[in-house]
Parts: sequence; structure tokens; C-alpha cells
Amino acid sequence: MIIHEMTTEECRDALAQQHVARLVCEMDGQPYAVPVNLVYDGAYLLGFATMGLKIDCMRSNPDVCVEIDDIKSQNQWMSVVVFGKYEELPDTPEYKTTRAHVNEMLQSRAMWWEPACVAVEDRDYPKPFSPIFYRIHIDRMTGRRASPDLVKDHPATPAKDQSWLSKVLDRVLTR
Repeated sequence: MIIHEMTTEECRDALAQQHVARLVCEMDGQPYAVPVNLVYDGAYLLGFATMGLKIDCMRSNPDVCVEIDDIKSQNQWMSVVVFGKYEELPDTPEYKTTRAHVNEMLQSRAMWWEPACVAVEDRDYPKPFSPIFYRIHIDRMTGRRASPDLVKDHPATPAKDQSWLSKVLDRVLTR
């Protein structure tokens, strides 16, 4: 397997193709990770939620981390990590156009609303539920992708060299 650093453009392409992400937020020193549906519009990650722990966390601390991935096999995968800031888009006149844009972008994904709405009946938050639209300002991102090393990973081809990990472990163990 060979692991490559992804360019910014490759990271952006990956964000545009994936819609399930893991959102990591924090409140009172306790991290919280949750899968969410997000869409990338070329500038922001856009999302929709109902009131719950992730919104409480992001309101308390807007610094967030988002991870998306595409795993085809153990030696063929891609992962992008985004560091950014949460911004809630309230239902006010100044955000009307922005909320309409988020709504339009989210509707390009099938069942985009379902995770946020399904369990509303069991929650202790105010009824009726109010949709919360938000965006994540991207401060920085990094990505890695793995591809098979066809020579080394082919079962019929004996490895010519020791793997880098084996070399490192040999050095450590022989000290």
C-alpha cells in the first residue's frame, strides 16, 4: 500500500462527492462525534439539524472538525479532515437567501432531512421542532489516500524489500 498526501483540489473534490461525514465538536472538555449529512458548495460545508447535543456543543464552542472517507478496501481508501467554525443560520431576514441556498444544496441529496427529523418525538427539546440550518467555515483541511502497491501487494509476488515498518521495528528491537 502507498499512502499519498491529497492536494487541496483533491480534498475539495472528495468533499463534493461525499455526503455522510463525522462531525466532532466539544463542550466542557468532552468531545462528541456524530455522523451527519453535509454538502459542500465549494466554499462551506452546509448542514441541517434539529435541537440536540451537537447543536448545544457547537453553540457552546464553534470550533469543529469534520471527517469524510471512502473506503474501498484495506489498501484503497481516502480520508479528508476539515477544521473549521460552526455558524448557525437563523430564520431572520438577513439570512433568508443563505438559508434558501443551504436548503437547495441539501435537497440535491436523497433523504437529507431524515437523520435530523426521525427521532424528534423522543427528545426533550421544545416542540414543534425548528429546523436549524448551519454552515461550517473551512479554516484548513488535509487529506490522505491509499492505493495498492501492485508489486508488493500482489500475493504471487514475493516482497523484494522489507517494509518500512519492519525496518523501523527491527531498529527499535535491536537497540
